Amino acid sequence: MNHTPSPHMTEAAKSGAGLLCGLGLGPDRVRSPDSLTHTPSPSGGTPSSSPPLLLSPGLGCDGGGDWESREELRLRELEEARARAAQMEKTMRWWSDCTANWREKWSKVRAERNRARDEVRQLRQRLDALTKELTGARRERQELAAENEQLRLEAQRVRAEQNSPANASTAPASNSSTASTHSNQPREPDIKQDNQDEENVRDGPGSIEQEPVRDVDTDKPDKQKELELLEALLRAKSEAPDSWDIRSASSLRSVLSRQDRSRLLWEDLAALEEDSSKLNALQLRLDESQKVLLKEREDKHALIKNIEKLEVELSQWKLKYEELNKSKQEALKQVRKLILITGARREGKIQENRQRSETERTGKARQNKETQRLGTGNRLNNTQRRMVTQQRQMARNSFTLDKVCLPSLILIPKICVMHLFQLDEAHNQTRKLQRSLDEQVEQTENLQVQLEHLQTRLRRQQNPGVFGKMRTSASSRFVPEDADAPPSDPDEDEEEELQLQIP
Repeated sequence: MNHTPSPHMTEAAKSGAGLLCGLGLGPDRVRSPDSLTHTPSPSGGTPSSSPPLLLSPGLGCDGGGDWESREELRLRELEEARARAAQMEKTMRWWSDCTANWREKWSKVRAERNRARDEVRQLRQRLDALTKELTGARRERQELAAENEQLRLEAQRVRAEQNSPANASTAPASNSSTASTHSNQPREPDIKQDNQDEENVRDGPGSIEQEPVRDVDTDKPDKQKELELLEALLRAKSEAPDSWDIRSASSLRSVLSRQDRSRLLWEDLAALEEDSSKLNALQLRLDESQKVLLKEREDKHALIKNIEKLEVELSQWKLKYEELNKSKQEALKQVRKLILITGARREGKIQENRQRSETERTGKARQNKETQRLGTGNRLNNTQRRMVTQQRQMARNSFTLDKVCLPSLILIPKICVMHLFQLDEAHNQTRKLQRSLDEQVEQTENLQVQLEHLQTRLRRQQNPGVFGKMRTSASSRFVPEDADAPPSDPDEDEEEELQLQIP
């Protein structure tokens, strides 16, 4: 690949050559950058990045000056830089050409691949159309054979009626019936030949067995043909001389009816092809939506099981909470009873002690009065001793009461506090379970909404009449920017939407 050097590079090279000539360097001893740029690159590979040949040292007019040697070195460096720049420019151009060539090749290969795909698609469509035409032709042959057999039977019946005792009066009719039988006889070998051709096609190496296509609107032309044939036969009986005209008219009608039948069959086949393609697309969408629905049903069943487990646990915790409430109420009742019993006992003991102390005081007062009356010191001493002993006994009794009743009264509030702590823990657990149950219920509601959306989408896919029109009208508003790009697949778009909607 030869490239023209840039003009600024050539001008710089000319100026450098002029300086070298002025310094005494000849053009035969110095290589110009043009010659370096026009050096042939190695064929089939990248251009060599080796540095250019350097100038031989010791050049100049005087040969010993420092200034000349420095200028010579500068000029050499300048020439080397120019040569390297030219070589780099050459390599860059070479690489750009290589990339352009590769892009062209790949674009050609892609175009050929797309053409091959289009050809394969067209050939498949043609094969499908030919197979459908073959099945339609087979069906037509079978129907024509059945019609011919019916006509032959009717002709035989008419002939038998004409051969009845009234031969003299029905002579022209017999002639017409014989003519009709003669006209029907050459059809039989044609039917046999068609059957043989059909067998050959079936037995051939390239034969394709196609599934039977359902008949659409084939009974109406058969009935019309039968009516036309019966009218022709009756006219032949009534009008013997015009039998040939009637035969020609019936043959024309049969040809027209065949053409109508073929046209109807082609229309039915086209409608069936469209219906089959639509049914395949709808079946694929149905399968995908059914898979999504099955997954969502499994998730829903798992969530329902989790909810049932949580409900069972919640019911158990509720039972435990009720039992704890009952035990708490019973404990409170027992505490109240114990408090009342201990208070009553204490009050009874206090009243007894008061009564005893009062009786003792009254007795002591009486004794004191007696002693005062008697005036004896011994009795006073005895009574004082007795009073001291009685006071000691009273103090002992009060101490024993405090020792017995106070610990039980101190333990009762502690037991109540323990029961209260247990009740608080049960309350917290029930609240946590209630929160988890609420979250599960929200998840089930979200899944139910998604299920409803999917069901509506399935209904739209099963009834694509109105929604298809809406989609075509919406798509006709927007024109794609890249006309050569392949159309986007609606199934992939729906899969992306489903993946975005499903959490």
